[in-house]
Amino acid sequence: MVKISSAKQLYKEYRDHMAKLADTRNALALMQWDQETYMPPKGGGFRAQQIASISELAHGLATSEKLEGLLKSLKDHAELTESERKNIELTAVDFEKQKKYRPEFVRRMSETISRSFNAWIIAKKENKFSLFEKELDELIQLKKEETRILGFAGHPYDALLDEFEKGMTVNLLDKIFSDLKPRLTEIYASITQTAQVDNSFLLKHFEKNKQWDFGMKIIRELGFDFDAGRQDLSAHPFTTSFNKNDVRITTRIKENDFNSMTWSCIHETGHALYEQGLPESEYGLPSGEYASLGIHESQSRLWENQVGRSLAFWQFHYPGLRNLFPEQLEGISLNSFYSGINMVKPSLIRTEADELTYHFHVMIRYDIEKMLISGELETTDIPACWKEQYRKYLGVTVPGDQEGCLQDVHWSHGSFGYFPTYSLGSFYAAQFFHTAQKELPTLKQDVEQGNTSGLLGWLRQRIHVHGRTYNSEELCEKASGEPLKVQYFLDYLLDKYRKIYQF
Repeated sequence: MVKISSAKQLYKEYRDHMAKLADTRNALALMQWDQETYMPPKGGGFRAQQIASISELAHGLATSEKLEGLLKSLKDHAELTESERKNIELTAVDFEKQKKYRPEFVRRMSETISRSFNAWIIAKKENKFSLFEKELDELIQLKKEETRILGFAGHPYDALLDEFEKGMTVNLLDKIFSDLKPRLTEIYASITQTAQVDNSFLLKHFEKNKQWDFGMKIIRELGFDFDAGRQDLSAHPFTTSFNKNDVRITTRIKENDFNSMTWSCIHETGHALYEQGLPESEYGLPSGEYASLGIHESQSRLWENQVGRSLAFWQFHYPGLRNLFPEQLEGISLNSFYSGINMVKPSLIRTEADELTYHFHVMIRYDIEKMLISGELETTDIPACWKEQYRKYLGVTVPGDQEGCLQDVHWSHGSFGYFPTYSLGSFYAAQFFHTAQKELPTLKQDVEQGNTSGLLGWLRQRIHVHGRTYNSEELCEKASGEPLKVQYFLDYLLDKYRKIYQF
């Protein structure tokens, strides 16, 4: 009989505990997915209670004395492998953080988020921020309390940024955005001095079911495993994962705007491919989780933009799209279609913005969140501030709350600090794609033939397989050979738009 060593036994107990914690959190995620897709309107009240109860259970497992004892026993244990030591180290950091939260606070936050989400759905439908204001203000006060619970060295918003991108601070982001803004403005100024491209054909009537079928076809061809996931409709596109074999994505369809569904499908598929690529054997452990939200967004932005908005991608897919919508695309050449889907024009909706002005949308949300958390802006003043920021940054007039401060689901989820990761993700995406192109010399030709498996394989090996073993900067350097450089993103934009707008 083989005797199991102390370290092996302890690590097995640790793995079992972490799997139980993951099971609980994934049951919670399933209830939240249902809340956003199929739950009947009257179910909101009890769902808030149910989510709060399960959140408490998960918090109890994450902060239990049993886990604390296992972590102490396994800390610096000589018999652990390097990967096992890293899991213990990362879980210990998570444990200390979770211990800061009182169970009562966890329950209050969960209940408030559920009420907030339901209020947001109604407010967006009615185009009235006032119907969301009370619940959102309660949530903002809780997020302020959370910053004090977690602690911060500089700006209170730093505590929330760190939730999504470890080590990110207001000082760092202010510098990134202050450096980026004039360079984006310069590129935009060059574009405005040339003839605008036409995208009116994208705003014709595209029948809902045909759009859905086309989106499902694209998703499948990009490598999404429908035996390990599904797509549904929701008010705001999102991705959630219960394990690598059960990943859910959603989209929304506007029959008079082809842009809305197509790129949200591709964007969410990028998230889903990452989740489906995480190592199954590491379920519940840091090594089986995504690295950060910035890295997660790099995957969605890379597939959405570097692939989904490329000429190579549509050389393969455009003939099929024209067969599906012959009247809408009559007389529209491939090059005209490519130019149209990459039109640069200030707009109201972040998720439908071009790759250049998109980052002004992010900066606006970043500025507003900072002011809300610091107390410089009151919840009741959000609509007016939003309108003023859109006028200042993008020169557009916001007609109402639905197309203004109610357009994103994030605040109703309490996801303050998330938005900057979209820009960070774009920067990582450009650098990763640049590296992939160098290392996969036939990548462009493969995409032109509808084959993206090589790129997916590269991402699986360089990004997905590592889970959370490395932080964002470490993973970036491991994947691309150097730390993050925003210049790759700017070079990508310049190359793309110079060819489209000929400046």
